[in-house]
Amino acid sequence: MSHKSWMKTVPTENCDVLMTFADTTDDHTLLWLLNHIRLGIPELIIQIRHHKHTRVYAFFVTATYENLLRGAEEMGLRKAVKPEFGGGTRSFSCEEDYIYENIESELCFFTSQERQSIIKYWMDNLRAKHGEVLHNINFLEGQPIIPELSARGVIQQVFPLHEQRILSQLMKSWVQAVCEKQPLDDICDYFGVKIAMYFAWLGFYTTSMLYPAVIGFVLWMLTESDQTSRDICCVVFALFNVVWATLFLERWKRRGAELAYKWGTLDAPAESLEEPRPQFRGVKRCSPITGCEEFYYPPWRRRVFRWLVSLPICILCLCFVFLVMLICFELQEFVMGIKEMPRLARFIPKIMLAITVTACDEVYRKIACWLNDMENYRLQSAYEKNLIIKMVLFQFVNSYLSLFYIGFYLKDMERLKEMLATLLIIRQFLQNVKEVLQPYLYERHKLGELTLRAVWDLLLSVLLKYARLAAGKAQASPTDQTMPGPGLRGTRPGLGPSERREKKCLNGGCGVPDEEEGGERDEADSGRFSEGETEEESLIDCGLKLRKVSFIEKVDRRPACGGPLMDNSFLEEGSPTMVEKGMDPASVFEMCDDDDDNGIHDVKESGGGGTGVVEGINAAAGAAVAAAAAAAAAACQRCPAIFWV
Repeated sequence: MSHKSWMKTVPTENCDVLMTFADTTDDHTLLWLLNHIRLGIPELIIQIRHHKHTRVYAFFVTATYENLLRGAEEMGLRKAVKPEFGGGTRSFSCEEDYIYENIESELCFFTSQERQSIIKYWMDNLRAKHGEVLHNINFLEGQPIIPELSARGVIQQVFPLHEQRILSQLMKSWVQAVCEKQPLDDICDYFGVKIAMYFAWLGFYTTSMLYPAVIGFVLWMLTESDQTSRDICCVVFALFNVVWATLFLERWKRRGAELAYKWGTLDAPAESLEEPRPQFRGVKRCSPITGCEEFYYPPWRRRVFRWLVSLPICILCLCFVFLVMLICFELQEFVMGIKEMPRLARFIPKIMLAITVTACDEVYRKIACWLNDMENYRLQSAYEKNLIIKMVLFQFVNSYLSLFYIGFYLKDMERLKEMLATLLIIRQFLQNVKEVLQPYLYERHKLGELTLRAVWDLLLSVLLKYARLAAGKAQASPTDQTMPGPGLRGTRPGLGPSERREKKCLNGGCGVPDEEEGGERDEADSGRFSEGETEEESLIDCGLKLRKVSFIEKVDRRPACGGPLMDNSFLEEGSPTMVEKGMDPASVFEMCDDDDDNGIHDVKESGGGGTGVVEGINAAAGAAVAAAAAAAAAACQRCPAIFWV
């Protein structure tokens, strides 16, 4: 499931972290994990949802303000101190909470990133007891539960939710702003110190590059045609680069220290003990240092695999890159030897080489990750260190081998310029496609908006439009049904029913009210649904309709359908956090699956001796009930903040 799909379709309030499970997860696993979270982390508030079509379960996790304060003290979160108490930052303390800025405001004291960090800190420190088993997973004593379940595939994803309001502000002040300073403090508050520090360095580096760019341009303008002036300018520019690089590093050290002090990470203590990776495997043994049970993997096996498997594979990959480069160069020589070839044709081998270089980067990344996994490192820091060594070695050779070959072996400067420009442009283009277009298309596909039918309808509409333009029918005829009339307010000219449905799906996604329509919901239904498709079927086929799955107490206290909508009945009576210590969750809660097929819910009757389910709707009232159900479903979609289905 796409993250955006969950955000748009589940109107759960005050959710900080979302945890999704595979569609094959059974009720026992959910109840087991829920009970352990309740007993191990009583500060968390969890709500459970279930997607009807994909059958994916999700835990929506949050915490109260008082519990977040205690969590900030546990993890040593640094907060700003009021000026009258000395200013600066210091680790949060509940006993002296009055000295911190904005402590009185629950909305302003913690940023969304800090709330999510506290919750993640709690979840990562949920540890198993001795002898605990979940299906075929045997936990060690003190082993983190959630990272282990994530590594085993039981938990699909654990990720924070975005806040659209703050994202819109960052879009205006950061992405869309031109020639303005980056809002580093806002980036730090929302994304965290690591992301903010990266963009601070990126902006500092980009600004510093202006100096060698200007000096290089001036020297290029002053260079004359003779070789002596070229050599002098080259030497001057080289000396300038040496001085510039040294000053750049020293200035960045100062700038980085300023930002680290400002954001409270300058004197942050390092972690005294790093947890083993959840993917680390080995034989169980008793630790000679701590005396606790742990996994052990002999170092000699890792060294044997590294020298006999990893190193030969890396050498083969580098040889393959060199062979591909020689083939592309031979192809270029063949193309340039043909006199009738156009001038642009000589760039085809260079473009092929640039595409091959990018493709080899992706393939080798997967190979390097597989080799690193097989080497089975115990700590995440060691894993990342060895992965970086593999990636840097290959990417350096893959990216610069052709340039070194042309510059130092062939010594062809004109060919080197063409090769450098081709590699730069093609790789930049492919990176933009990979980072912008590919995620967008993937997200549209996950949301159900990029289907074969939608693409086919879009192609047909485009071909129809160009056919009309080619035939000289740029303006629609007066008898065109798509022209706006008295009864079709808000319908754009030239848009057919299927195109309007595609536009609505692209604007907000299926099941999301269209902002541009506003209050004009009185359009003809023929323009909203395809031929032979009813409103009820469209709601079901939308793929974003949710089925209510909650944990309710086994008592006769179910809220009536006509009861108030904005009460706290779910948190008070149906909250998963009501599992008492030492009790089996199955004896207190049950999975309640209310399938609202065609909008008809099961109703619990209150009788003298028990309850029953209303069944046997007669055929005469069937049509009326179905129509009312369709209207109720439409109302649920228009008011997602108060309905959750």
